[in-house]
Amino acid sequence: MRDGVCKVAIVGPESCGKTTLAETLLKHLQAAGISAQLVPEYARAYYAARPYQPTPADVLAIARGQLDAERHAAASGVRCLLCDSTALTCRIWAEVAFGRAEPALAMLHRPQDYALTLLPLPDIPWAPDPLRTHSDGREMLLARYRAALAATGSSWREIAGEGPARVTAAWQALRQVLPDLPKI
Repeated sequence: MRDGVCKVAIVGPESCGKTTLAETLLKHLQAAGISAQLVPEYARAYYAARPYQPTPADVLAIARGQLDAERHAAASGVRCLLCDSTALTCRIWAEVAFGRAEPALAMLHRPQDYALTLLPLPDIPWAPDPLRTHSDGREMLLARYRAALAATGSSWREIAGEGPARVTAAWQALRQVLPDLPKI
C-alpha cells in the first residue's frame, strides 16, 4: 500500500476478461463497505477521439494517461484502486507491435506501486473488439506477461475460470492485501 491506497493492477492478454473482472470486483468491494474506485483502461478513451493507428508515441501517451488517471483516482481518498491495465500493458504492446518499447515507456512501469497484480488467463472465449488485434496470440501474450511479472519480483496471481469461479479466485487474492475482506 502506498499513501494508504491499495493499488491492484489487472493486466493480461486481450479478451481475457480484465474489465469484467475489475467491474465485478469493484461491486463486491463496495458491497463489503470498502471505498474503491476503478481506473479504466485509458487506451479506450484515447482512441475514442482518434483513429486506431497506433504509433510508439501513442503508446507512450497512453501509458502516461493511464498513470495520470491512477494518480487522480488515488487522490480521491479511496482505500482500493482497481487499475484496468497499467504501463506494463503498454510496454508489452509496444514490444509486440514495434519490436521494442521506448526507454521512456519502459521506465513508466513501476511494479512496486501495486500491492498486487492480477493476471486473468485467456481461458474464456475471445470477444471481438475494435482495439483487439491478437485473437490467435493470447498464449504468446500471456507468456510475455508471466515473464515480465516474474522478472519484477512483485506480488502477482494468475486468475483462471469463468464467471463466479474467476471472481472468487480474484477475491481470495485480494484478501492477501486487504485481509479484512469478508469471504464471498
